[in-house]
Amino acid sequence: MEQSVCGIVMPISSIDGCGESHWKDVYGILEEAIIDAKFKANLVSNSDDVGVIQKRIIQNLYENPIVICDVSGKNPNVMFELGMRLAFDKPTIIVKDDETAYSFDTSSIEHIEYPRDLRFTEIVKFKSKLTVKIKSTFDKSLNDPSYTTFLKHFGEFKVAKIETKEVSGQEMILDEIRNLKHIVANIETRRVMPRATHDISICSKQHSISDVELVAELLQNCSQVQKYQVKFVRPDHPHLEITLVDKSSYDEVEAIVTEHLPDARLNRRR
Repeated sequence: MEQSVCGIVMPISSIDGCGESHWKDVYGILEEAIIDAKFKANLVSNSDDVGVIQKRIIQNLYENPIVICDVSGKNPNVMFELGMRLAFDKPTIIVKDDETAYSFDTSSIEHIEYPRDLRFTEIVKFKSKLTVKIKSTFDKSLNDPSYTTFLKHFGEFKVAKIETKEVSGQEMILDEIRNLKHIVANIETRRVMPRATHDISICSKQHSISDVELVAELLQNCSQVQKYQVKFVRPDHPHLEITLVDKSSYDEVEAIVTEHLPDARLNRRR
């Protein structure tokens, strides 16, 4: 029987005077407590799938049966991900070190504390308490129809959901190939055209990829364009970055762009 996953949301880089090695130790402590509770530990940013990391995080925040969130240091990403999990109103356990103050919005939720200096005897007590909390929280979420982590304490709310659909293996592979192409395109853009070397940046998120590609072909035949690059901020959010032979030709190039991408936002580099 496959183990249920207990997701972990926590800092992983230096914050509030604690370095990466500190957070690796904390992760090890949380992992031991989770294993003792008969769950499999996994950072919500981790996945066996290749894909966009933000999509992966949101999917895990929604799907993981239970999540532990370490708000120590009040890392902005951690607090944002905790907010999303609470919006889903699914089993969530909050932990923090004894030097981090409570946040007003979540202070009504029980926080399990551990010593920031990770003193052995106190950590042993913390792990034991956390293991019991994981088991009891998960069991209650399964057996108590009125169970709520946060939202229902304040009234009746419509709990956020993620719509899912089944796709064929071929569709999934094609989607991942498109994601990889966009990632590679961004890497190539940073390699070939370093930041701030372009003369015109065009945000064309209101237009289709085919519209942007048409403009790119027109620019290829424009004598005033030294080089151009299509950069994907997201898979559905293309930018055009253009370097001119002569900056006096701004108007000529912008006329081509505005004719075919009327809702695009143009930014000139002076």
